[in-house]
Amino acid sequence: MPLDHFDSSNNATFANRYWVNATYYEAGGPVFVFDSGEQNAEPLLPYYLQEYHGLSAVMQLAKRYRGIAFLWEHRFYGDSLPFPVNENTTAAQWKFLTTEQALEGALVPSPLYLLQSLLDVVFFADSFPTSAHPLANSSSVNALPIHPSTVPWIFLGGSYPGVRGALLRQRNPSTIFASWASSAPVQAQVDMASYYKAAERSLTRNCSADWVAVTKYVDDSLSSGNETLAIDIKFDLLKARLSGPGGNTTGADGLTRNQANSTSNVNAASILMDPLDFYQYYGFKASLLPFCNLLETRNSTAEPTEAGIAASSGILAAFDAFLVALAELDYDSIPGNADDPVQDLSWMRQYCSEYGFYQRGDPTNPLSIETSFLSLELFQQQCNEAFPDLPSSPQVQHINKYGGWNMTPSNIMFANGEFDPWRTMGLASIESNSPQRKPNVSIPACNTPPAGDSFFGITYDEMVHVTDMRVLLVPDSNHSDFKTVGFYSPVSQAPFYTGLGLFQLALDEWLPCFRSSSIHV
Repeated sequence: MPLDHFDSSNNATFANRYWVNATYYEAGGPVFVFDSGEQNAEPLLPYYLQEYHGLSAVMQLAKRYRGIAFLWEHRFYGDSLPFPVNENTTAAQWKFLTTEQALEGALVPSPLYLLQSLLDVVFFADSFPTSAHPLANSSSVNALPIHPSTVPWIFLGGSYPGVRGALLRQRNPSTIFASWASSAPVQAQVDMASYYKAAERSLTRNCSADWVAVTKYVDDSLSSGNETLAIDIKFDLLKARLSGPGGNTTGADGLTRNQANSTSNVNAASILMDPLDFYQYYGFKASLLPFCNLLETRNSTAEPTEAGIAASSGILAAFDAFLVALAELDYDSIPGNADDPVQDLSWMRQYCSEYGFYQRGDPTNPLSIETSFLSLELFQQQCNEAFPDLPSSPQVQHINKYGGWNMTPSNIMFANGEFDPWRTMGLASIESNSPQRKPNVSIPACNTPPAGDSFFGITYDEMVHVTDMRVLLVPDSNHSDFKTVGFYSPVSQAPFYTGLGLFQLALDEWLPCFRSSSIHV
Protein backbone atom coordinates (compact mmCIF):
# COMPACT_ATOMS: atom_id res chain seq x y z
CA MET A 1 0.00 0.00 0.00
CA PRO A 2 1.38 3.49 -0.80
CA LEU A 3 2.21 5.32 2.39
CA ASP A 4 1.09 8.60 0.83
CA HIS A 5 -1.58 8.53 -1.86
CA PHE A 6 -1.09 12.19 -2.69
CA ASP A 7 2.67 12.74 -3.00
CA SER A 8 3.95 11.07 -6.15
CA SER A 9 7.53 11.67 -5.07
CA ASN A 10 7.05 9.51 -1.98
CA ASN A 11 7.56 5.91 -3.05
CA ALA A 12 7.28 4.42 0.42
CA THR A 13 4.88 1.52 0.89
CA PHE A 14 3.71 -0.70 3.73
CA ALA A 15 2.02 -4.09 4.03
CA ASN A 16 -1.72 -3.73 4.59
CA ARG A 17 -3.38 -6.96 5.76
CA TYR A 18 -6.63 -8.35 4.46
CA TRP A 19 -8.32 -11.74 4.42
CA VAL A 20 -10.59 -13.24 1.77
CA ASN A 21 -13.31 -15.88 1.57
CA ALA A 22 -14.30 -16.81 -1.98
CA THR A 23 -16.34 -19.89 -1.05
CA TYR A 24 -19.49 -18.62 -2.75
CA TYR A 25 -17.89 -16.51 -5.46
CA GLU A 26 -19.13 -16.77 -9.02
CA ALA A 27 -17.85 -14.60 -11.85
CA GLY A 28 -19.69 -11.27 -11.87
CA GLY A 29 -20.67 -11.48 -8.22
CA PRO A 30 -20.35 -8.44 -5.93
CA VAL A 31 -17.50 -7.69 -3.56
CA PHE A 32 -18.38 -7.32 0.13
CA VAL A 33 -15.82 -5.59 2.36
CA PHE A 34 -16.10 -5.81 6.13
CA ASP A 35 -13.91 -3.17 7.76
CA SER A 36 -12.40 -3.96 11.18
CA GLY A 37 -11.70 -0.30 11.97
CA GLU A 38 -9.68 0.77 14.98
CA GLN A 39 -8.46 -2.64 16.11
CA ASN A 40 -6.39 -5.65 15.18
CA ALA A 41 -8.51 -7.41 12.56
CA GLU A 42 -7.17 -10.92 13.07
CA PRO A 43 -9.36 -11.89 16.07
CA LEU A 44 -12.42 -11.05 13.95
CA LEU A 45 -11.47 -13.57 11.24
CA PRO A 46 -13.21 -16.65 12.68
CA TYR A 47 -16.41 -14.74 13.40
CA TYR A 48 -16.78 -12.75 10.20
CA LEU A 49 -15.20 -14.78 7.40
CA GLN A 50 -15.48 -18.27 8.91
CA GLU A 51 -18.78 -17.81 10.82
CA TYR A 52 -17.49 -19.58 13.91
CA HIS A 53 -20.38 -20.30 16.30
CA GLY A 54 -22.77 -18.10 14.36
CA LEU A 55 -23.46 -16.11 11.21
CA SER A 56 -22.02 -12.87 9.86
CA ALA A 57 -23.66 -10.32 7.61
CA VAL A 58 -20.72 -10.17 5.21
CA MET A 59 -20.71 -13.94 4.58
CA GLN A 60 -24.49 -14.24 4.39
CA LEU A 61 -24.51 -11.51 1.73
CA ALA A 62 -21.67 -13.18 -0.15
CA LYS A 63 -23.63 -16.44 -0.09
CA ARG A 64 -26.90 -14.89 -1.25
CA TYR A 65 -25.40 -12.83 -4.08
CA ARG A 66 -22.60 -15.27 -5.03
CA GLY A 67 -19.96 -12.72 -4.12
CA ILE A 68 -16.54 -12.56 -2.53
CA ALA A 69 -15.91 -11.35 1.03
CA PHE A 70 -12.95 -9.40 2.38
CA LEU A 71 -11.97 -8.55 5.95
CA TRP A 72 -9.98 -5.30 5.88
CA GLU A 73 -7.46 -4.04 8.43
CA HIS A 74 -7.01 -0.27 8.89
CA ARG A 75 -3.58 1.32 8.60
CA PHE A 76 -1.81 1.81 11.95
CA TYR A 77 -3.67 -1.12 13.54
CA GLY A 78 -2.88 -4.80 13.95
CA ASP A 79 0.03 -5.66 11.65
CA SER A 80 -0.83 -2.98 9.06
CA LEU A 81 1.80 -0.66 10.48
CA PRO A 82 3.73 1.77 8.27
CA PHE A 83 5.80 2.51 11.39
CA PRO A 84 6.08 1.09 14.89
CA VAL A 85 3.32 2.60 17.04
CA ASN A 86 4.52 3.60 20.52
CA GLU A 87 5.48 6.66 22.52
CA ASN A 88 8.37 7.23 20.09
CA THR A 89 6.20 7.52 16.97
CA THR A 90 7.00 10.92 15.51
CA ALA A 91 4.68 13.66 14.28
CA ALA A 92 6.10 13.13 10.77
CA GLN A 93 4.96 9.50 10.97
CA TRP A 94 1.61 10.16 12.64
CA LYS A 95 0.59 12.47 9.79
CA PHE A 96 -0.11 9.42 7.67
CA LEU A 97 -2.88 8.41 10.06
CA THR A 98 -4.56 11.82 10.00
CA THR A 99 -7.92 11.24 8.41
CA GLU A 100 -7.63 14.23 6.13
CA GLN A 101 -4.41 15.34 4.49
CA ALA A 102 -4.01 18.56 2.51
CA LEU A 103 -3.18 17.90 -1.13
CA GLU A 104 -1.51 20.84 -2.80
CA GLY A 105 0.32 21.09 -6.08
CA ALA A 106 0.69 22.98 -9.31
CA LEU A 107 -2.31 21.22 -10.83
CA VAL A 108 -4.57 21.94 -7.86
CA PRO A 109 -5.80 25.54 -7.61
CA SER A 110 -6.58 25.36 -3.91
CA PRO A 111 -6.04 22.98 -0.99
CA LEU A 112 -8.12 19.83 -1.46
CA TYR A 113 -8.69 17.76 1.62
CA LEU A 114 -8.93 14.04 0.99
CA LEU A 115 -9.41 11.03 3.20
CA GLN A 116 -6.05 9.26 3.37
CA SER A 117 -7.08 6.02 5.07
CA LEU A 118 -10.19 5.70 2.89
CA LEU A 119 -8.01 5.84 -0.18
CA ASP A 120 -6.36 2.63 0.98
CA VAL A 121 -9.68 0.92 0.19
CA VAL A 122 -9.98 2.78 -3.12
CA PHE A 123 -6.41 1.84 -4.08
CA PHE A 124 -7.09 -1.77 -3.14
CA ALA A 125 -10.27 -1.89 -5.22
CA ASP A 126 -8.58 -0.28 -8.21
CA SER A 127 -5.75 -2.83 -8.09
CA PHE A 128 -7.99 -5.59 -9.45
CA PRO A 129 -8.34 -6.20 -13.20
CA THR A 130 -11.48 -5.40 -15.17
CA SER A 131 -11.35 -8.63 -17.13
CA ALA A 132 -10.28 -12.21 -16.50
CA HIS A 133 -6.58 -12.87 -16.10
CA PRO A 134 -5.00 -14.29 -19.27
CA LEU A 135 -3.67 -17.22 -17.25
CA ALA A 136 -6.88 -19.18 -16.98
CA ASN A 137 -5.49 -21.45 -14.28
CA SER A 138 -4.43 -18.60 -12.04
CA SER A 139 -5.92 -19.10 -8.58
CA SER A 140 -4.72 -15.82 -7.09
CA VAL A 141 -7.45 -13.56 -5.80
CA ASN A 142 -5.54 -10.66 -7.33
CA ALA A 143 -6.34 -12.07 -10.78
CA LEU A 144 -10.11 -11.95 -10.31
CA PRO A 145 -11.96 -9.46 -12.55
CA ILE A 146 -13.58 -7.60 -9.64
CA HIS A 147 -12.59 -4.01 -10.40
CA PRO A 148 -15.30 -1.61 -9.09
CA SER A 149 -16.08 -0.58 -12.67
CA THR A 150 -16.97 -4.21 -13.38
CA VAL A 151 -18.76 -5.43 -10.26
CA PRO A 152 -20.37 -3.56 -7.34
CA TRP A 153 -18.28 -3.09 -4.20
CA ILE A 154 -20.35 -3.03 -1.02
CA PHE A 155 -18.92 -1.83 2.28
CA LEU A 156 -20.01 -3.01 5.73
CA GLY A 157 -18.88 -1.54 9.02
CA GLY A 158 -19.99 -0.67 12.51
CA SER A 159 -18.94 2.24 14.74
CA TYR A 160 -15.93 4.04 13.23
CA PRO A 161 -15.95 1.62 10.23
CA GLY A 162 -19.58 2.65 9.76
CA VAL A 163 -18.39 6.24 9.43
CA ARG A 164 -15.82 5.08 6.88
CA GLY A 165 -18.52 3.30 4.91
CA ALA A 166 -20.67 6.43 4.81
CA LEU A 167 -17.78 8.69 3.80
CA LEU A 168 -16.52 6.27 1.16
CA ARG A 169 -19.92 6.12 -0.51
CA GLN A 170 -20.24 9.90 -0.19
CA ARG A 171 -16.91 10.83 -1.79
CA ASN A 172 -16.06 7.71 -3.86
CA PRO A 173 -19.38 6.53 -5.35
CA SER A 174 -17.61 5.11 -8.41
CA THR A 175 -15.73 2.75 -6.08
CA ILE A 176 -18.23 1.96 -3.31
CA PHE A 177 -21.65 1.22 -4.75
CA ALA A 178 -23.49 0.72 -1.44
CA SER A 179 -22.84 0.68 2.30
CA TRP A 180 -24.33 -0.70 5.48
CA ALA A 181 -23.30 1.74 8.21
CA SER A 182 -24.13 0.43 11.67
CA SER A 183 -23.86 2.63 14.79
CA ALA A 184 -21.95 5.20 12.74
CA PRO A 185 -21.14 8.47 14.59
CA VAL A 186 -20.87 10.57 11.42
CA GLN A 187 -21.03 13.88 13.32
CA ALA A 188 -17.56 14.65 14.68
CA GLN A 189 -17.89 16.78 17.81
CA VAL A 190 -15.44 17.73 20.53
CA ASP A 191 -18.01 17.71 23.33
CA MET A 192 -19.64 14.29 23.66
CA ALA A 193 -21.22 14.60 27.08
CA SER A 194 -24.17 12.90 25.41
CA TYR A 195 -22.38 9.52 25.55
CA TYR A 196 -23.62 8.76 29.06
CA LYS A 197 -27.01 10.32 28.46
CA ALA A 198 -27.89 7.26 26.41
CA ALA A 199 -26.94 4.96 29.29
CA GLU A 200 -28.95 7.01 31.79
CA ARG A 201 -32.04 6.80 29.58
CA SER A 202 -31.91 3.02 29.76
CA LEU A 203 -31.80 2.85 33.57
CA THR A 204 -34.74 2.10 35.80
CA ARG A 205 -35.92 5.36 37.35
CA ASN A 206 -34.93 4.50 40.91
CA CYS A 207 -31.44 3.42 39.84
CA SER A 208 -31.06 6.59 37.77
CA ALA A 209 -32.18 8.80 40.67
CA ASP A 210 -29.69 7.22 43.05
CA TRP A 211 -26.83 7.21 40.53
CA VAL A 212 -27.39 10.90 39.80
CA ALA A 213 -27.59 11.74 43.51
CA VAL A 214 -24.47 9.77 44.45
CA THR A 215 -22.47 11.25 41.57
CA LYS A 216 -23.41 14.78 42.63
CA TYR A 217 -22.65 14.01 46.27
CA VAL A 218 -19.17 12.68 45.45
CA ASP A 219 -18.36 15.55 43.06
CA ASP A 220 -19.53 18.17 45.55
CA SER A 221 -17.70 16.53 48.46
CA LEU A 222 -14.40 16.24 46.63
CA SER A 223 -14.53 19.87 45.53
CA SER A 224 -15.85 21.26 48.84
CA GLY A 225 -12.48 22.05 50.37
CA ASN A 226 -13.20 19.72 53.31
CA GLU A 227 -10.00 17.64 53.26
CA THR A 228 -11.14 15.10 55.83
CA LEU A 229 -14.40 14.45 53.97
CA ALA A 230 -12.57 14.18 50.64
CA ILE A 231 -10.14 11.58 52.03
CA ASP A 232 -13.04 9.63 53.53
CA ILE A 233 -14.85 9.58 50.19
CA LYS A 234 -11.74 8.52 48.26
CA PHE A 235 -10.92 5.81 50.79
CA ASP A 236 -14.44 4.39 50.61
CA LEU A 237 -14.44 4.37 46.81
CA LEU A 238 -11.03 2.73 46.56
CA LYS A 239 -12.00 0.14 49.14
CA ALA A 240 -15.16 -0.73 47.20
CA ARG A 241 -13.16 -1.22 44.00
CA LEU A 242 -10.59 -3.43 45.78
CA SER A 243 -13.15 -5.53 47.65
CA GLY A 244 -15.08 -8.51 46.34
CA PRO A 245 -18.37 -10.37 46.58
CA GLY A 246 -19.68 -11.71 49.86
CA GLY A 247 -18.27 -8.84 51.87
CA ASN A 248 -14.68 -9.91 51.10
CA THR A 249 -12.48 -6.89 51.86
CA THR A 250 -9.10 -8.65 51.88
CA GLY A 251 -8.16 -6.99 48.60
CA ALA A 252 -8.31 -3.64 50.39
CA ASP A 253 -6.29 -4.71 53.45
CA GLY A 254 -3.25 -2.67 52.42
CA LEU A 255 -5.18 0.46 51.56
CA THR A 256 -4.18 3.54 53.57
CA ARG A 257 -5.58 7.00 53.99
CA ASN A 258 -2.34 8.39 52.55
CA GLN A 259 -2.99 6.41 49.36
CA ALA A 260 -6.52 7.74 49.29
CA ASN A 261 -5.28 11.28 49.79
CA SER A 262 -2.81 10.95 46.90
CA THR A 263 -5.54 9.71 44.54
CA SER A 264 -6.76 12.46 42.22
CA ASN A 265 -10.36 13.61 42.33
CA VAL A 266 -11.00 12.38 38.80
CA ASN A 267 -9.55 8.92 39.47
CA ALA A 268 -11.55 8.54 42.66
CA ALA A 269 -14.86 9.83 41.29
CA SER A 270 -14.47 7.72 38.13
CA ILE A 271 -14.86 4.59 40.26
CA LEU A 272 -18.59 5.41 40.29
CA MET A 273 -18.53 4.73 36.54
CA ASP A 274 -17.01 1.22 36.76
CA PRO A 275 -20.38 -0.46 36.00
CA LEU A 276 -20.56 1.55 32.76
CA ASP A 277 -17.33 0.10 31.33
CA PHE A 278 -19.13 -2.52 29.26
CA TYR A 279 -22.47 -0.83 28.72
CA GLN A 280 -22.09 -0.01 25.03
CA TYR A 281 -21.42 -3.67 24.23
CA TYR A 282 -23.97 -5.38 26.47
CA GLY A 283 -26.62 -2.79 27.20
CA PHE A 284 -28.71 -2.29 30.30
CA LYS A 285 -29.97 -5.82 30.93
CA ALA A 286 -26.60 -7.57 30.86
CA SER A 287 -24.27 -4.94 32.31
CA LEU A 288 -26.27 -2.43 34.38
CA LEU A 289 -29.34 -4.30 35.60
CA PRO A 290 -27.29 -6.60 37.90
CA PHE A 291 -25.67 -3.51 39.44
CA CYS A 292 -28.98 -1.66 39.77
CA ASN A 293 -30.56 -4.68 41.47
CA LEU A 294 -27.71 -4.84 43.99
CA LEU A 295 -27.98 -1.11 44.59
CA GLU A 296 -31.74 -0.79 44.95
CA THR A 297 -32.17 -3.90 47.11
CA ARG A 298 -29.15 -2.92 49.24
CA ASN A 299 -27.51 -6.22 48.35
CA SER A 300 -30.77 -8.17 48.69
CA THR A 301 -31.50 -6.89 52.20
CA ALA A 302 -34.42 -4.57 51.40
CA GLU A 303 -37.28 -4.08 49.01
CA PRO A 304 -36.56 -1.52 46.27
CA THR A 305 -38.56 1.70 46.30
CA GLU A 306 -39.88 3.51 43.27
CA ALA A 307 -38.15 6.81 44.10
CA GLY A 308 -34.83 5.26 45.12
CA ILE A 309 -32.78 5.10 48.30
CA ALA A 310 -31.63 8.73 48.38
CA ALA A 311 -35.21 9.99 48.28
CA SER A 312 -36.42 7.66 51.01
CA SER A 313 -33.40 7.23 53.27
CA GLY A 314 -30.98 10.02 52.44
CA ILE A 315 -27.84 10.43 50.38
CA LEU A 316 -25.49 8.72 52.84
CA ALA A 317 -27.60 5.57 52.71
CA ALA A 318 -27.58 5.72 48.91
CA PHE A 319 -23.80 6.22 48.85
CA ASP A 320 -23.28 3.26 51.18
CA ALA A 321 -25.54 1.06 49.04
CA PHE A 322 -23.65 2.18 45.93
CA LEU A 323 -20.31 1.19 47.51
CA VAL A 324 -21.65 -2.24 48.48
CA ALA A 325 -22.99 -2.80 44.95
CA LEU A 326 -19.60 -1.85 43.45
CA ALA A 327 -17.82 -4.34 45.69
CA GLU A 328 -20.34 -7.14 45.18
CA LEU A 329 -20.39 -6.91 41.40
CA ASP A 330 -16.58 -6.75 41.28
CA TYR A 331 -16.02 -5.91 37.61
CA ASP A 332 -12.26 -5.74 38.05
CA SER A 333 -12.00 -9.46 38.78
CA ILE A 334 -13.53 -10.40 35.42
CA PRO A 335 -10.72 -12.08 33.42
CA GLY A 336 -9.77 -10.83 30.02
CA ASN A 337 -7.02 -9.73 27.70
CA ALA A 338 -5.02 -6.59 28.35
CA ASP A 339 -5.65 -3.52 26.25
CA ASP A 340 -3.90 -3.36 22.89
CA PRO A 341 -1.36 -0.49 23.22
CA VAL A 342 -1.17 -0.03 19.43
CA GLN A 343 -4.94 0.19 19.14
CA ASP A 344 -5.24 2.53 22.11
CA LEU A 345 -2.56 4.94 20.92
CA SER A 346 -3.62 4.98 17.25
CA TRP A 347 -7.27 5.64 18.09
CA MET A 348 -6.26 8.31 20.60
CA ARG A 349 -4.34 10.02 17.80
CA GLN A 350 -7.43 9.93 15.60
CA TYR A 351 -9.88 11.33 18.13
CA CYS A 352 -7.40 13.91 19.40
CA SER A 353 -6.66 15.12 15.88
CA GLU A 354 -10.05 15.23 14.21
CA TYR A 355 -12.95 13.39 15.79
CA GLY A 356 -13.09 14.73 19.32
CA PHE A 357 -15.75 12.60 21.02
CA TYR A 358 -14.60 13.76 24.47
CA GLN A 359 -16.96 11.87 26.77
CA ARG A 360 -16.95 14.47 29.52
CA GLY A 361 -19.23 14.88 32.50
CA ASP A 362 -21.74 17.71 32.32
CA PRO A 363 -22.36 19.48 35.64
CA THR A 364 -25.26 21.41 34.06
CA ASN A 365 -27.13 18.20 33.27
CA PRO A 366 -29.49 17.38 36.19
CA LEU A 367 -29.48 13.71 35.14
CA SER A 368 -25.71 13.25 34.80
CA ILE A 369 -24.38 9.88 35.95
CA GLU A 370 -20.83 10.79 34.96
CA THR A 371 -18.44 12.68 37.20
CA SER A 372 -17.88 16.29 36.15
CA PHE A 373 -14.17 15.89 36.95
CA LEU A 374 -13.95 14.27 33.50
CA SER A 375 -13.92 17.65 31.82
CA LEU A 376 -13.21 18.88 28.31
CA GLU A 377 -10.07 20.51 29.66
CA LEU A 378 -8.85 17.19 31.05
CA PHE A 379 -9.39 15.38 27.75
CA GLN A 380 -7.61 18.12 25.83
CA GLN A 381 -4.73 18.11 28.31
CA GLN A 382 -4.29 14.37 27.81
CA CYS A 383 -4.28 14.84 24.02
CA ASN A 384 -1.76 17.68 24.20
CA GLU A 385 0.55 15.64 26.41
CA ALA A 386 0.40 12.61 24.12
CA PHE A 387 0.67 14.57 20.84
CA PRO A 388 2.31 18.00 21.27
CA ASP A 389 2.24 18.62 17.51
CA LEU A 390 -1.57 18.74 17.25
CA PRO A 391 -3.72 21.90 17.13
CA SER A 392 -5.29 23.08 20.37
CA SER A 393 -8.56 21.31 19.54
CA PRO A 394 -9.61 18.43 17.25
CA GLN A 395 -10.22 19.62 13.70
CA VAL A 396 -13.74 18.20 13.42
CA GLN A 397 -14.48 20.27 10.32
CA HIS A 398 -12.33 17.84 8.31
CA ILE A 399 -14.98 15.17 8.93
CA ASN A 400 -18.16 17.23 9.11
CA LYS A 401 -17.66 18.84 5.74
CA TYR A 402 -19.08 15.63 4.30
CA GLY A 403 -22.40 16.44 5.93
CA GLY A 404 -22.25 15.04 9.45
CA TRP A 405 -25.77 14.82 10.86
CA ASN A 406 -27.11 16.37 7.66
CA MET A 407 -25.52 14.06 5.09
CA THR A 408 -27.91 12.67 2.49
CA PRO A 409 -26.03 9.97 0.60
CA SER A 410 -27.63 7.44 -1.67
CA ASN A 411 -27.35 3.65 -1.41
CA ILE A 412 -26.62 3.58 2.32
CA MET A 413 -28.51 1.91 5.13
CA PHE A 414 -27.89 3.43 8.57
CA ALA A 415 -28.69 1.24 11.59
CA ASN A 416 -28.61 2.20 15.27
CA GLY A 417 -29.44 0.83 18.69
CA GLU A 418 -32.00 2.77 20.71
CA PHE A 419 -29.66 3.12 23.70
CA ASP A 420 -26.33 3.10 21.87
CA PRO A 421 -24.14 5.90 23.25
CA TRP A 422 -22.80 6.46 19.73
CA ARG A 423 -26.29 6.97 18.33
CA THR A 424 -26.00 10.46 19.81
CA MET A 425 -23.49 11.33 17.06
CA GLY A 426 -25.31 9.40 14.33
CA LEU A 427 -28.12 10.32 11.96
CA ALA A 428 -30.67 8.94 14.43
CA SER A 429 -29.51 11.29 17.21
CA ILE A 430 -32.20 12.66 19.50
CA GLU A 431 -29.90 15.16 21.21
CA SER A 432 -31.17 18.72 21.47
CA ASN A 433 -28.50 20.12 19.14
CA SER A 434 -29.06 17.51 16.44
CA PRO A 435 -31.48 17.92 13.49
CA GLN A 436 -33.72 15.18 14.96
CA ARG A 437 -33.87 13.14 11.77
CA LYS A 438 -35.94 9.98 11.65
CA PRO A 439 -35.09 6.60 10.09
CA ASN A 440 -37.32 5.37 7.31
CA VAL A 441 -37.40 1.72 6.21
CA SER A 442 -38.82 2.61 2.80
CA ILE A 443 -36.06 1.77 0.35
CA PRO A 444 -35.07 4.77 -1.79
CA ALA A 445 -34.46 4.31 -5.49
CA CYS A 446 -30.94 3.44 -6.59
CA ASN A 447 -28.50 6.37 -6.54
CA THR A 448 -31.24 8.59 -5.11
CA PRO A 449 -30.86 10.32 -1.73
CA PRO A 450 -33.83 9.86 0.62
CA ALA A 451 -36.41 12.60 0.39
CA GLY A 452 -37.10 15.09 3.17
CA ASP A 453 -35.45 15.03 6.56
CA SER A 454 -35.56 11.26 6.96
CA PHE A 455 -32.83 8.77 6.07
CA PHE A 456 -32.91 5.15 5.00
CA GLY A 457 -32.35 2.96 8.02
CA ILE A 458 -33.63 1.47 11.23
CA THR A 459 -33.30 1.90 15.00
CA TYR A 460 -33.42 -1.34 16.98
CA ASP A 461 -35.50 -1.17 20.17
CA GLU A 462 -33.51 -1.46 23.42
CA MET A 463 -30.28 -2.32 21.58
CA VAL A 464 -26.85 -0.76 21.95
CA HIS A 465 -23.65 -0.71 19.87
CA VAL A 466 -23.32 -2.59 16.55
CA THR A 467 -25.76 -5.37 17.38
CA ASP A 468 -26.50 -6.36 13.78
CA MET A 469 -23.28 -7.35 11.97
CA ARG A 470 -23.22 -10.92 13.23
CA VAL A 471 -25.20 -13.28 15.44
CA LEU A 472 -23.80 -15.75 17.97
CA LEU A 473 -25.74 -19.01 17.83
CA VAL A 474 -23.50 -21.20 20.00
CA PRO A 475 -21.85 -19.69 23.10
CA ASP A 476 -18.05 -19.87 23.25
CA SER A 477 -15.38 -18.92 25.76
CA ASN A 478 -14.60 -15.63 24.03
CA HIS A 479 -18.11 -14.43 24.88
CA SER A 480 -18.32 -15.58 28.47
CA ASP A 481 -16.92 -12.35 29.91
CA PHE A 482 -16.96 -8.68 29.11
CA LYS A 483 -13.29 -7.98 28.44
CA THR A 484 -12.70 -10.38 25.54
CA VAL A 485 -15.81 -9.57 23.57
CA GLY A 486 -14.62 -6.33 21.95
CA PHE A 487 -16.77 -4.51 19.45
CA TYR A 488 -19.69 -6.06 17.55
CA SER A 489 -21.00 -8.13 20.43
CA PRO A 490 -24.39 -9.65 19.64
CA VAL A 491 -26.69 -9.07 22.58
CA SER A 492 -29.74 -10.25 20.68
CA GLN A 493 -30.45 -12.29 17.58
CA ALA A 494 -33.28 -10.12 16.30
CA PRO A 495 -31.25 -7.08 15.09
CA PHE A 496 -29.01 -9.29 12.93
CA TYR A 497 -31.88 -10.88 11.06
CA THR A 498 -33.81 -7.62 10.85
CA GLY A 499 -30.88 -5.59 9.55
CA LEU A 500 -29.72 -8.29 7.15
CA GLY A 501 -33.23 -8.69 5.74
CA LEU A 502 -33.68 -4.96 5.18
CA PHE A 503 -30.28 -4.56 3.56
CA GLN A 504 -30.94 -7.52 1.27
CA LEU A 505 -34.20 -5.93 0.16
CA ALA A 506 -32.27 -2.74 -0.55
CA LEU A 507 -29.63 -4.57 -2.57
CA ASP A 508 -32.36 -6.36 -4.53
CA GLU A 509 -33.55 -2.89 -5.49
CA TRP A 510 -30.13 -1.35 -6.11
CA LEU A 511 -28.01 -4.06 -7.75
CA PRO A 512 -29.93 -4.13 -11.05
CA CYS A 513 -29.17 -0.42 -11.30
CA PHE A 514 -25.44 -1.14 -11.28
CA ARG A 515 -25.73 -3.78 -13.95
CA SER A 516 -27.86 -1.58 -16.20
CA SER A 517 -25.57 1.42 -16.14
CA SER A 518 -21.87 2.02 -16.62
CA ILE A 519 -22.04 5.25 -14.61
CA HIS A 520 -22.21 4.94 -10.83
CA VAL A 521 -23.04 8.05 -8.83
